[in-house]
Amino acid sequence: MASLKICSHSSKQWASLSSVVFVPSASYSTEVNINSRMSAFRRGTGGRSSFNGVVATVFGANGHLGSVVCNKLGNTGTQLVVPYRGDFYDVAPLKLCGDLGQVYFTPYNLKDENSIRKAVKHSNLVINVIGREWETRNFSFDDVYVKGPRNIARIAKECGVERMIHVSALNAIEHPEPLMLKEGSKFLSAKWRGEMAVREEFPEAVIFRPSDIYGSEDRFITYYAAFWRRQGAGMPLWKKGEQTIKQPVSVSDVAQGILNAARNFDTNGQIYQAIGPKRYQLGELVDYFFRVMRKDKEWGYYRYDMRYDPLFSLKVFLTTQLPGWPIANLGWDKIERDHVTDRVDNSLPTLEDLGVTLTRIEDKAPWLLKMYRAHNYYDEELGEFEKPAPPPIVA
Repeated sequence: MASLKICSHSSKQWASLSSVVFVPSASYSTEVNINSRMSAFRRGTGGRSSFNGVVATVFGANGHLGSVVCNKLGNTGTQLVVPYRGDFYDVAPLKLCGDLGQVYFTPYNLKDENSIRKAVKHSNLVINVIGREWETRNFSFDDVYVKGPRNIARIAKECGVERMIHVSALNAIEHPEPLMLKEGSKFLSAKWRGEMAVREEFPEAVIFRPSDIYGSEDRFITYYAAFWRRQGAGMPLWKKGEQTIKQPVSVSDVAQGILNAARNFDTNGQIYQAIGPKRYQLGELVDYFFRVMRKDKEWGYYRYDMRYDPLFSLKVFLTTQLPGWPIANLGWDKIERDHVTDRVDNSLPTLEDLGVTLTRIEDKAPWLLKMYRAHNYYDEELGEFEKPAPPPIVA
C-alpha cells in the first residue's frame, strides 16, 4: 500500500508550487503466504483437545466401522471432515468425537464429483469405509464399491491429498466361487474391482481387507441372533455350516489398525488383512452364540441344512422384494458370502503387523448378546447358569 502526501514550498504559493509525491508506506507484509492446509497449524500435546496436524475426511463415517474410526481419530487430535448423505441427524452424534471446532460436516453424493471435491480439498488424509450390504435402485454394488471409490481416489489425488486408506473385504476376488448364486457374490466381486480402481487412481493407497466384523450393532453376531434369520427355533445354514470356516475380527481392532496405518507412512501401498486371532467352524460359532443367549437344545434350538428348506428360500426372496432396508439384513448375496470360507494370504501383513492386540470373540460375545438372552429379566442367582462353553478352534 502507499500513502499520498502533499508537499508545498509555501502556503501562499499553494496553487503554483504544489507537487504530489507518492511515498511507500506499509505496516505489514504485502506478500501474503497463503497456506490452504490446516495441518500447518499443529498444536497441543495430544488427545481430543489437541490438533495433531492431520485433517481426515472419512467417507462412511456414520457406519458400523466408520463411527469407531472417527472416535479413535478424534481421540488423538485429528481434525475430522464428515461427508454425509440424507439427514444430518444421523451423523450429528459424531460431533462428540472431537473438541469444539474439530469436527466438520458437509453433505455429499457419491455420484456428485463437486461434493466429493469439497469434502477432501482441505484434507491430507482420506479414509473410505463406505459400505452397503445390499443393492438399491439408486446404488448398485458397482456404484458403491467401484465407481465411488474410483472417484474419491482420483479427486483426492487431484486435490493433493497425501494419503488414502480404502477398506475392501477379505474374500474379495474377481470371480467368486459360486455356492447358491450362479455367479457367486456380486458384493465380493465389486470389492475386488474397487481395489483395482483405487490402485489405478491412487497407487500408494493403503488397503484393508477385513473379515466379518463384530461389535455393537454389527451385521455378524446380532445378525444370527435376529429372529428373522431363524426358522422358528431352527437355524438354517448352508450344509449346516460345517463346510465354512470363519475368522471374525473386532470392530475396535480394525479401527485401531486403520489409525496405526494412518500414523505410519511406511504403510503406503500395502494391503493388510484384518482378521481375528482364531478360526472357527461357522456352525459351531452359531451354536456358541445361542448358548450365550441361553437358547440351547432345551429351549428348542437346532441348526439344519438350508438347501432342503424351500420355505426359508421363499422368505429370503420375499424379504428382498420389500421396500426399504431388508429385515435383519437378510438377502441372497449376504447369505452367499456368509458361507464363503475365510482364506488368508500368508504373504500379506495383518493387523498384528500394525501393532494391534487382537480381541477374542469369546470376550465380547456375552456382552453383545445380552439383550438377546432368553428370560432376560429373570433375576438369577450368582452361578445359577453355567458359563457357555467356547466354540472349538479350527487349526
